[in-house]
Parts: sequence; C-alpha cells; structure tokens
Amino acid sequence: MTSRFPDLVPAALRRAWAADGSYPDLDLYSLYRARRTADPHRTAVIDATGKVCWTRLDVQARCLATGLAEAGIRPGDVVGVQLPNNRDAVMADLALAALGAVALPFPVGRGTREAMSLLARAEARAVIAAVEYRGRQHARELAEAAPELPALRSVVAAGRGEVPPGCLSMAELLRSDGSAFTPARPDPDEAARILVSSGSETEPKMVAYSHNALAGGRGNFLGSLLAGGEPPRCLFLVPLASAFGSNGTAAVLARHGGTLVLLDRFDPEAALDAIRRHRPTHVLGVPTMVRMMLQQLEKEGAAEEGAAEEVGSGLTALVLGGSPLDASTAAEARRAFGCRVVNLYGSADGVNCHTGHGGEAATADGPGIAVGRPDPAVASIRITPFQGPGPGAAASDPGADAAPGEVGEILALGPMTPMCYVGTPELNVRYRTRDGWVRTGDLGVLDADGGLRVVGRLKEIVIRGGANISPAEVEGELSTHPDLRDVMCVGVPDPLMGEVLAACVVPRPGRVPTLQDLCAHLERRGLDRCKHPERLLVVTDRLPLTPAGKPDRAALRRRLAAADPAQQPG
Repeated sequence: MTSRFPDLVPAALRRAWAADGSYPDLDLYSLYRARRTADPHRTAVIDATGKVCWTRLDVQARCLATGLAEAGIRPGDVVGVQLPNNRDAVMADLALAALGAVALPFPVGRGTREAMSLLARAEARAVIAAVEYRGRQHARELAEAAPELPALRSVVAAGRGEVPPGCLSMAELLRSDGSAFTPARPDPDEAARILVSSGSETEPKMVAYSHNALAGGRGNFLGSLLAGGEPPRCLFLVPLASAFGSNGTAAVLARHGGTLVLLDRFDPEAALDAIRRHRPTHVLGVPTMVRMMLQQLEKEGAAEEGAAEEVGSGLTALVLGGSPLDASTAAEARRAFGCRVVNLYGSADGVNCHTGHGGEAATADGPGIAVGRPDPAVASIRITPFQGPGPGAAASDPGADAAPGEVGEILALGPMTPMCYVGTPELNVRYRTRDGWVRTGDLGVLDADGGLRVVGRLKEIVIRGGANISPAEVEGELSTHPDLRDVMCVGVPDPLMGEVLAACVVPRPGRVPTLQDLCAHLERRGLDRCKHPERLLVVTDRLPLTPAGKPDRAALRRRLAAADPAQQPG
C-alpha cells in the first residue's frame, strides 16, 4: 500500500468489494490496455483537433510515460496536471497510470498561488501545464514559481506556443521511443489520482483515490446509467480535472470502453453543436450549463417539444450535478433534448446518489431535493444526528442512525470511498469515522422507501439573527418563478442581523423581476418570511462559473458587495 496515502477504509471491505465484483481489481492502465486490445480502432477521444483512436492514444501515452520516466518520474510520485479538456489531458492520465504515478489534476484558470498550494501540499514531483490558455500562461507561471516548491523537479509545457524557459516540452517527450516501455502494475488498492474539491474550505481539499475506487466505485456509477451495456459516448461539459470529470478516463475509457467528447471550455453554442455533430449518449454537466443551453435554444427557436429529435438524437441522458437541479429545469430539459435528466448528488469526498438508479426521483413532497436511492455498489448512505465538526467528534462512532424522515448529516461508505485526505491530516480526523465512513457536511433525510433527499450544505447555511436558512431550499422555491431562468442564493454580511440572504437571478428574456415580486412568490409558495431574500442581484447574461464548472458563489458575493446597497425590500 502506498504509505503516503493511508487507506482509511478497512482492508477487509476493499477485498470484499473485489470479491463480489464491485471492483475490477486491475489498475487503470491495465484496464485501458484490455479495452484497446478488444477494439483497437474504436474512437477514444474527440476534441477540437479531431478524433484519435484507442491504439493511437495508447502509443502516445506510452511515449509520454517513457519521456516522463527518463525525466525522473517514479511509481508513487505525484504529478500535477493543469490542462484543458483535450487529448493531452487524457494522454497524461494514461501515462501517469502506466508509470504507477499519482495524478493531481486541477482545472485551467486556477491562479498560480492556488496551484502552488496544491502542488506543495501534495509534494508533487512534476507538473504538466498548458503553454497558453485563454491568455493565461500556466507553464511559465509555474516554472517561475518552482523555486518555492522544493519537491518539484520538472515543469512540462503542453500545447501550442513557445516552451517557456525552465520547462520540458511535452512535444519532445512524446518523441520518446515507447516501444520498449514496461508498464508498472500497481496494486489496484494503491493511489491513482488526487481529486481536488471545489468546496468551501479555506483551501480546496485534496482526496486520494485508488485505482479500484475510480474504475470500480465511480465506474459502477456510470455503469448504472448505460443502456443495454453498450459503450458510452460521453460529452463532458465539466473539466476532466474536476471531481465530476474524474469519471472520464477512469470510467468512460478504462472501465466501460467508451468514447470521450471534449470541449476545451464550456460555451452553450459549442455544446449544442457538439451534441448535434457527435451524437453523444450522455452529456455530463451542471444545471447552470443546461440552463444556458436552453436559453440558446430559445434564441434559435428550437426549444419546443417537436425539436427534441433534431437536438438530442441518440441522447440517453443528461447527467447533472454540482448544484441542485430544480424540477422546472429538469422538465424543460427533458422536453428540449428528448431524454432522461439525471439529478446527481456527489462530491470529491466519495458521496454519490442519483435519480437514474431504479427510475426517476420520488415525487412525494418533502424537505430538500430528491436525489434517488443510494446504490451500495457505489456508496451506501447513512443519516446521523449532526455532532458538529470539532476534533474527536468525527473520529468517534457517530452513533445511532436518525429515524426515517429525520434530517441529519449525510455519511457515505462504499466502493467509491476515497482513501484519505492529502496534505491535511486534520481533515481525516474531522471528516472520517474510525470505521471508514465519510462525513459529508451535508444535511439530508432518508424517506421510508430509502430515497435520499438533500436539504442543504452545513457550510452554506445562512444564519440570520440566530435563525438558520438553507439557500438550497430558497433556490428550489424561486426556481418555480416564471420570470427566472436561473437563480443562486448566497449569504451576505449585515450589520444588524449578522447575515441576510441575497437572491442572484438570471431573468428570462423581456422579464424584469423585483425583490418584492420574488418575496410575494415565496409567500404564495408557503415559505416562512424569515427565509425570504433581502437583497437582489440581477445578472443579465449568465451566472459565473468556477474553473471547475460549478456556480461561483464567491464571485456573486463580490458582485453584491460592489452593487448598490439600496436594494432592500419595500
């Protein structure tokens, strides 16, 4: 076992999951090679430069692995990867898996200071970064900062443009002779990848995943959404470097032998064009992205029910996670794309539940948002009374489960569960129980039939004068307002109440929502007045997204701070 990454899940559980078939019990590169041998000419990746087949991608991955080995990368070394969604990112995934190294991907667009923090905490030996991406020169910036990272040996520059001083060239590494390369055969329970959260810690959490947890647990999640066992053709609107995007190389390619369709950045027009041209079976994104695509279809006059065949022919499902999916967006997307819309609840911490497993979400009323029934082949779910995040509480047995219908903290454990947190051992104390369960920091409830409803995230709770407000609850009610295309609620400081709730909304064309109108709508919906928003920010185009593809709450708070403070309820 990789000593730097202790596995906090009991070894007997890992072996039981291998025995019952929940794990393939092979390392990622061996899985990929088996798929490549079975169907060598299948298309592996479609990106902005065209198509690449499984055999060609494998040859390139072996050459890159050879070059990285000659540059000093060894099994167990951590290697950062900051690349856009393209074949280079997939190639890097496979090359590092073949070396037995540990990939640390993080999205392009993240600043140098944050990238340096990730690399330092993970003690990364190398980083592969883009020469240029939308005006940012990531490779140059990281090479200039490298002296501050004593563990870092190499910066590899990828993509078009001049290789910055102090960097190795990925193009040169790809000219290495990979014909004699011998892949490592790491234990499938050893670390393969470090996922970076986009959560609410001061610094993003880093979570170590084994080969089995990626190809097995996350692979089982994707497998439950496949129709008839056919290899999937997945369009990723989120970065492959995000936690959601980690399903790309490991699950789509290595586990299920499918095809990745990639956009180097999200744009609603480009996404719709990719759906029409490449006919994916699955589209993976966040609800905000789908709302932008629906808005674009409205502009094109193609959002009516009769246009679904033209837009979404061949689509099996839209798989949407990262933020709550409201019923109106789901219904509109089903009409426009003519396919199932899967509401996914998941995180880098190893929690997963979705409405595609066992049918659509329950329609019964209840708190929060229905996200389906937990799949033990991915992650079992418990609800326990919240004990607080203090040291010792998380390390102890969380006690008896909450009663059906009782709101409490969501805990998860299953084949998808990660090994440990990286660079911050105190998080292992705070968020892991002694028997391996992950404390998510999310509030939820299990109904009598075992369905999970997510009520909100503890760290996003707004405390107004001592009263707790769940932004997710208010967003769900506001999403039913006919004037709104998109909505996000955040807490903002208030000198009297401590915090108040602000609604950030994208109106439908020609609509001009007011705070009074929104509050009247919430009143009609029966929401307590103490939960009504007290600030309004109208966003004329679209809600901002983080580099990981999620709605950017911090950016919205900055906009609110700069906005006219006179926006108060009448």
